[in-house]
Amino acid sequence: MSGYFDHIEKIQYEGPNSANPLAFKYYDPKKIVMGKPIEEHLRVAACYWHSFCWDGHDIFGAGTFDRPWLSGPMDQAAATQKLDVAFDFFDRLGQPFFCFHDTDVMAAAETPREHVENFAAIVDQIEAKMDASSTQLLWGTANLFSHPRYMAGGATNPNPDVTAFGALQVKHCLEATHRLGGSGYVLWGGREGYDTILNTNVGQEMEQLGRFMTMVVEHKHKIGFKGDIWIEPKPHEPTKHQYDRDVGTVYGFLKQYGLEKEIGVNIEPNHATLAGNSFEHEIEMANAFDIFGSIDFNRGDPQNGWDTDQFPHDLREITLALYYILKGGGFKNGGSNFDAKIRRQSSDADDLFHGHIGGMDLLARGLMNAAEMIEADALEDFKKSRYAGWESGLGEQMLSGKLSLSEMSDAALKGNVSPAVMSGKQEMLENYLTNAVK
Repeated sequence: MSGYFDHIEKIQYEGPNSANPLAFKYYDPKKIVMGKPIEEHLRVAACYWHSFCWDGHDIFGAGTFDRPWLSGPMDQAAATQKLDVAFDFFDRLGQPFFCFHDTDVMAAAETPREHVENFAAIVDQIEAKMDASSTQLLWGTANLFSHPRYMAGGATNPNPDVTAFGALQVKHCLEATHRLGGSGYVLWGGREGYDTILNTNVGQEMEQLGRFMTMVVEHKHKIGFKGDIWIEPKPHEPTKHQYDRDVGTVYGFLKQYGLEKEIGVNIEPNHATLAGNSFEHEIEMANAFDIFGSIDFNRGDPQNGWDTDQFPHDLREITLALYYILKGGGFKNGGSNFDAKIRRQSSDADDLFHGHIGGMDLLARGLMNAAEMIEADALEDFKKSRYAGWESGLGEQMLSGKLSLSEMSDAALKGNVSPAVMSGKQEMLENYLTNAVK
């Protein structure tokens, strides 16, 4: 299978004037922005699942991609072929990281023993591939949603035997992520929720989920894993309601179980919009709660209204997102994972490169725009001016706990407070952002 991409040369940076569709126009990995190279700012990763496990099928039709490693049963030989193709792709694209679910990489298994053995076998091979490649692991995760056993959830399942199988998967995947040098580990609860509340004990399931997360954190410390643990928020789909619907909800859950210092968030734009939030809102909420971790970059389609997982293309949105990421201190252990898939009609092998090249170029442009915005930082200057009253006088006294509600009320009465209307200057600031995007 190593010959699958042999017609593709290693992708190079050729600059914005290049007409070569298989070349970077803006992603120059060594270009210095705000004191460090673009590749270190963005920490770009390719995802294993959409890129190498999906054959182009949808709910109305069969697969449209010619992926020879998916043509038969996913035995050990097919898993090895898929791994060869994946690392060939990583090396030709030149992005520094990849991400995977356990079931993405391994031969199919049904019993607990088969799962442990098949996963261990492929982890040995992944380690050898990484030793020979510049591509390293950003994060790993266990798939507790695809198999029929998880139709009612993993950690939140009514049957503790199912949760035990989930614990087996998470234990071994977390240990593999540690062994492979991953920067983080993601917990995506695709079915940790319900389809109907009529058969659901919500309080029971929340207790199960809280304890399961605590067990994961305990095991992280037991094995000495120094990376981060992240939850990936999503409001629904495949379930009607998921318990981790957005960043604010996740933070409340973490506080409830004393995990807010142990677990952060891996934010996905398409999940943010499904929850009725903007991408930048979720980033700023994570910054405000100090739980920002990593990003799964993609987008939805407003005419579809579901999780289409398309490659990002909105430079304005990406510029603003990267502005808030940089303002929050940038990525630490996290990075920019493309949890995105090419369209079902994009059936050529080249199309997988086109999607990633376009996404990486977009992130690089957005990063450079965001850096220029921060250098001048008219947004920050305006916000400081707008909230300046809270740094002294009544504002400072209230925030520092020096005033009660009655004392604050008395101060307004005594001082005959009659606040002047202050413009929020929304249109001016929107124009500023528009002018910053280039």
